[in-house]
Formats: sequence, C-alpha cells, structure tokens
Amino acid sequence: MMSMLDADSCYRAYAARDARFDGRFFTGVTSTGVYCRPVCTARLPKPENCRFFPSASAAEAAGFRPCLVCRPECAPGESPAEAGQRLADAAAGLIAAGGLDEAGLGALCGRLGVSARHLRRVFRERFGVTPVAYAQTRRLLLAKALLADSGLSATDVAFASGFSSLRRFNALFQSRYGLSPSQLRRAGEARAISGEAATVELGYRPPYDWDGLMGFLGTRAVAGVEEAGEGAYRRTLRLWRNGTPHAGWLAVCPAAGKNALRVAVSTELLPVLPAVLARVSHLFDVCCDPWAVSGGLSGLADGHEGVRLPGTADGFETAVRAILGQQVTVVGARTLAGRFAAAFGDPVATPFAGLSRLFPDPGRVAALSVEAIAALGVIAGRARAILALAGAVRDGDLELSPTADLEKSLDTLRALPGVGEWTAQYIAMRALGWPDAFPHTDGGLKKALGETDPKRIARLAEAWRPWRAYAVMHLWRTLQGAST
Repeated sequence: MMSMLDADSCYRAYAARDARFDGRFFTGVTSTGVYCRPVCTARLPKPENCRFFPSASAAEAAGFRPCLVCRPECAPGESPAEAGQRLADAAAGLIAAGGLDEAGLGALCGRLGVSARHLRRVFRERFGVTPVAYAQTRRLLLAKALLADSGLSATDVAFASGFSSLRRFNALFQSRYGLSPSQLRRAGEARAISGEAATVELGYRPPYDWDGLMGFLGTRAVAGVEEAGEGAYRRTLRLWRNGTPHAGWLAVCPAAGKNALRVAVSTELLPVLPAVLARVSHLFDVCCDPWAVSGGLSGLADGHEGVRLPGTADGFETAVRAILGQQVTVVGARTLAGRFAAAFGDPVATPFAGLSRLFPDPGRVAALSVEAIAALGVIAGRARAILALAGAVRDGDLELSPTADLEKSLDTLRALPGVGEWTAQYIAMRALGWPDAFPHTDGGLKKALGETDPKRIARLAEAWRPWRAYAVMHLWRTLQGAST
C-alpha cells in the first residue's frame, strides 16, 4: 500500500485509472459525497474535490458513501468474498500467457486460490464476459494476426494460437468473422517468414524510447542468452507447457511505419506462443500510458516521455542477476551472469552467433552447491542467496511475474538470506512490474540526485508517486548506465 497518501500522487494514479493501484487507496469526492476506487470509470472529479483514504472504512467514517459505478466493496482486500478487479486482472494476465489453454479453468482457479464460480463473477464484472470467452477472443485475434502476417499453415496457426482442434478453430473463426481462415489469408497480405520464425506485432502508445530501452538492455545482456544491437533485441527462452519444455529464440525490433514492435519467434516456441508474447509485452512495457506517467514525474520526464520500465522475459533470471549485481558495477554483474549461464545453462541452437545458451531454471540452480557457484567468482553469501531464491521459486513459495501477489512476493524476497531492500525493490521493478518500486539505497540514484542520505532520497521521491520506478529509469538515464 502507498505508505503516504499524498494527495498529488494519489490523484495522478486515480486519473490514470491504473488497475495496479486498485485497493491501495480510495478517493472521497466532496462534490458528490461518494468514494471510489482508483479504477472508477465515472467522470474524473477536480483535484480540489478529492480526499484520499487508506481504506473503505476510513472513507465511510469520514461520511462518504460507496460509489455505485466502481463498487468499492469489490476492491481487492476489502472483503474475503470480493477479490474484485485485481483478481480479474491477474486472471486476464494468466489467460494472455496461455494459462487457460494449458490446464483449464480449474487449474487456473487453483493457482489464484478462488472457486470457478467466484472467478466467473468478478471476471464478468471487469470484462463483461466469462474467462473462457475472453480466452477464446484472444486466441482468435492472435490467429487472425498470424494468418495475415506470417507464412504459417492454417494448422500451425490454430495450434500456435491455443486451439486444440483444427476443426473447432475453422468453425469458430467462420462464425465469428464471417470468413474462413483461408479466405482471410487470400484477402490479406500473407508474408513469407524468414528462417523458421513466425512473426507477430505488438502495438504500443507513443512516444516510445526504443533506443533508450535498447541501451539499458544491451548493457545488462547476459552473454550467450541475450543480445541487443543493430536495431533488435534477441534472446533464448525456455517455457514449460503441460510438463514439456519448449526452448528456442525470439527477436524483437520496431515495426516499420507503425507504433508497434515486431516479434519473431522460432518454431520451437510456437506451442507456447501466447506465453512468449505475454513476456515480451512485459519486457518492453507495451501497455504503458506514457503521458499519464510523465505527467506525474514533476518535469523529470520532460523531453523524454517515451522512457519505459524494462520488465523481463524470465523473472528468475533477472532476480539472479540482481543478486549478482549487489554492490558491483553493471559490467561486473553482466560478467558474472554470463559465467553463470555458461556454467549451468543448457546449450540451444539458434541462427545467431551470440545466442547459444539457455539460462538455467530454478530446479537446476537449487541443486547446485555454494562451492560450484563461488567458483565463478561469486562470494559465498551471494551464492547462498541464489540457492535460497532458486529453492523458493522451485517449490512454489515465490512467483516472479507481473501476475504475482506483490506484497506476498516482496515479503518472501525480504525473508531470503542475502536479499535486502535494494534487491527486493529492483526485482519488484523488473520481474513484478511494480510501477512504484524504488530502490532508495541505489548508488546510481545517489549520484543522479547529488544526495548520499537514503532517507532524504526516499523523501524526495515522494513527489514521483505512484510512478517512482519510472523516475528511477529517468535518473539512471542521466548516468548512461551507471547503475545496476
């Protein structure tokens, strides 16, 4: 929860209607006498008519009544029976990654800790459809994009989009769009794919600082696993579906003449294509509203409104690198991460000379010894921290993705040996995608702000809530990569 309910920062989050802040504060509107959630779709009140409260109870104690549009009783954390929008958004994120295709609604509900009936209700309130219908539309839209923009056969398109039956795919496509898949292909511009890759475009809201993001990712790229240069980002990736690993490569570059990124995916990753695209969307922060963010940074973003918050394609990989980067330079952390991947990662074939390894998964790392990791030049304390991290992820005690429960993940991280607040906040920024994360003890922030006292830095950063993680990126930008 936002530790200080500063009126300006709360209003910025309220105006942006960002679901990531749902349940973290409530807005009392003096002109109407109601109180709302940050995601309320009613007309935005003027700032002077807003008061902010840490809970629904506090708002009601001040004399406000619940809004009939956003229904504060459904906000996350307000009622054990009402998980509300955050639950629906988490479910949508998992569905986008293929979670419903892989194991069905029952398994999805089990992962979220709710009943199917409850999930259907809150999902319909949020999106107007059931989870199954939502997943169906996503499959169809992905299939439509693949038919138009790739040379994949209709059969490959069907299975890559998450359909288990070609017959079902053809029938549903015809009924929904009034065209058969083959008719759409003839009507569109079917382009041949290069090598063994399918291509998909992911749209974003401009402006978009592609060069800045490439600079950030390039200086931190793990040798053999990822590379950023010559106008493209490329990496290896391994994802699991129904107990089967799928390992291959992906490449991302700007789509010519469009506000979109072009994502090329190797054939080996087609069975998990929705999950790959979900990770690329997170890595490149394509869902960001840059003007809402830059408007809340008190001029820090002026002239650089397109700066994005880099996510990750592999939360565990980023967390390991964060531990390796404790109290060392970016170059030093990158060197250690490259050694780690070379020593413990599996080889993988790609058409790129710089990509040859998969980053080791949590199970493999958890089985290592402190001595094996320390032999790479990693101090024993950090080796133990990496082993503890790997064990927590392997055992399901820690989830490192944007759909994870933020507070639970942070508490678990902080409880691990060798993981302090800097590491936890850095992981929250990138692996958990939390826009208000802020590693206030970071050396780069001290240099950028000309301030050595972490407490003073934390106080200065209050003006940038709820976008402090974006403020970090702007401050690091001024140092040209001086921070991890």
